[in-house]
Amino acid sequence: MWNLSTHSTNKASRPYRVLQMARALIAGVALAGALAAEATNRAAPKPDWSASDIPSQQGRIVLITGGTSGMGYEDALALSRAGAEVIIAARNPERGQEAIASIQQAVPDARVRFEAVDLADLASVRSLASRLQTRLSRLDVLINNAAIMALPTRGTSADGYELQLATNYLGHFALTGLLLPMLRESEDPRVVSLSSIASARGRLNFADLQAERDYNPYATYAQSKLAVLTWALELQRRSDAAGWGIRSIAAHPGVAVTELIARGPGLNSEFGKQWAQDRDEYHSAAQGALSTLYAATAPDALGGGYYGPTGEDEKRGPLGFARMPQAAADSDAAELWQVSERLTGVIYP
Repeated sequence: MWNLSTHSTNKASRPYRVLQMARALIAGVALAGALAAEATNRAAPKPDWSASDIPSQQGRIVLITGGTSGMGYEDALALSRAGAEVIIAARNPERGQEAIASIQQAVPDARVRFEAVDLADLASVRSLASRLQTRLSRLDVLINNAAIMALPTRGTSADGYELQLATNYLGHFALTGLLLPMLRESEDPRVVSLSSIASARGRLNFADLQAERDYNPYATYAQSKLAVLTWALELQRRSDAAGWGIRSIAAHPGVAVTELIARGPGLNSEFGKQWAQDRDEYHSAAQGALSTLYAATAPDALGGGYYGPTGEDEKRGPLGFARMPQAAADSDAAELWQVSERLTGVIYP
């Protein structure tokens, strides 16, 4: 596996690193300022925007990662109701078929199917992209939804990378890059990537990106979601510069009642017990999905925008522009991109 600490320390002397950090900070602040300025010139979502406001998605093809449960399932259900052709990509075929059966029961004419993928295995990601390229002429919307959270012990992916970073970020970075030519065939291509309010507590630690020296379940999760947000903003910048025509939009769900805690830290953990105690303060998976659905379908959804609930601490509440965490402006997006291409072997055009 590529040694990130060597990459960081061998580049040059300390003055070079100081200059590099200064450039990254200036670029990050400029990007955040530009996006904020553009956002003020665009309409914010109606606070009461709901799935019933989704415009017709007839003729649109949507791929959703992790669509067998939680918010991904709600995305698939709502988009099927709106007439989209929906592809659910996830690890478990049995759960995939259960999700499809449930959607078809609710929407008898739904066009929904399952594709197997393990985002923590880059060979599996490449296989999915290859299959889609042979079966579809284009892709209109890619929803990078799948995630794992705060695994108690450090795990590694099939490629040897820390499991949360691999699943939440690197797999999606690779999948998006591989599907970029198909997205560019769409008249209105969108990439919607799920971050988290935890991203505000994250830091991109390039000296120990894989948490080999210091693994903290929650800090590592926050780092993976900060990486998603930083990359989503950079994808929009690069799309604008290269003329790809992609709307790259970030969203977060607030705190929704899903299986994420049960599959991560566990309901018997201290975090899980506190989460269960505060459960009434959170909202449903369907409500948590609204920011994603707005980003994926609303005509006014802003490329480079960040959407989420706007209530207390953005845990729940009316839909709107999410607060851009300072951590995203402070992050070195160019270095993250370079590292991501090297780790995944996927080079964007």
